[in-house]
Amino acid sequence: MIHKAAFVLLFLVGIFPLPAVIAQQAGADIAKTAADLSVDARLVNLPVVVRDKKGVLVQNLTKADFSLQVDGHPQVIRYFDIDTDLPLTLGLLVDTSLSQRSVIDEERDASSSFLDEMLKKPKDQAFVIQFARQVELLGDLTNSRPKIQAALKQIDTPSPNSRASSDPDSDNSSGDRGGARRSHAGGTALYDAVFLASDELMEKQKGRKALIILSDGVDRGSKETLNKALESAQRADTIIYAIYFKGEQPQQQDWGRRGGGGMRFPGGGGYPGGRGGGGYPGGGSPSPRSENQVDGKKILRQLSEETGGRLFEVSKKQPVAKIYDQIAEELRAQYRLGYTPDQSASAEGYHQVDLTAHQKDLYIQTRDGYYISK
Repeated sequence: MIHKAAFVLLFLVGIFPLPAVIAQQAGADIAKTAADLSVDARLVNLPVVVRDKKGVLVQNLTKADFSLQVDGHPQVIRYFDIDTDLPLTLGLLVDTSLSQRSVIDEERDASSSFLDEMLKKPKDQAFVIQFARQVELLGDLTNSRPKIQAALKQIDTPSPNSRASSDPDSDNSSGDRGGARRSHAGGTALYDAVFLASDELMEKQKGRKALIILSDGVDRGSKETLNKALESAQRADTIIYAIYFKGEQPQQQDWGRRGGGGMRFPGGGGYPGGRGGGGYPGGGSPSPRSENQVDGKKILRQLSEETGGRLFEVSKKQPVAKIYDQIAEELRAQYRLGYTPDQSASAEGYHQVDLTAHQKDLYIQTRDGYYISK
């Protein structure tokens, strides 16, 4: 959700002893920076983007400009700054179903330039996933530009006349991609792609994290539900940026009740043995007859706004490259707000957060809550 509320990324950090020389300064006022706050047993970091009423990014704010509440209880803001020194992890999720074939080349070229621009430091890294009927990891986490470029070159859509087997376990392999190629049969496993990217890749990373989805937003046949995909991103403290392209609608196929198309992640990821579908009666995604009722743009908006990101729509005036420029600008202007939650705000489960600005006409881009696990 994008409103005057809080976007929280939760990091559980260990307790580290203060250097002896500092510990001896009893009663001294010690400036608490982000690094100093590593002494806290449970520190919550909130990436926040702020704009004025004209949409211009505001980058001169301090912690005194905000008030923070968690579950209705006031919290003390310990620091608020722009810290681009933290490692950046980016995940690219590209919809390669037939509806997206006319924009794939543009997406590939723009994604290449974007990742090359953003991955500047040794600890910055990215991965590339394409999804249609199945989810395929084309390039695992890496900071190697050649490996990232090689993964991007593999992004493709099936031929409109392709009649590959609709069996989810069909192995239409093509080259050495580190995992089997997904079937060319109809289907768009959007929710599965978000879940796997968050749960298997992003969850383990530290620092700044963002998924970028390029899709029409219509899921066809995922095992996971929209809510489960959203929760996985929130638990992984990951922002989602969605790039919406409506595209061409492929001919309807009888994919609606299969309960998912399966995953192809190297190293045994995905769903061993398969699982029942979810989200719609009977499992999986809606039947072909109900697909026209699915608002893909609305789904992408929910995924992005409830994780603290934004939805963009591809058009002649706003091509993919310009959208990437805006995402890059946001990531550079992102604040880090830190606080140590009180006992009630650190219990296991989901916590509602409200971050408000004292100054009027400031627009806060954030999500509205976070999860704490055992």
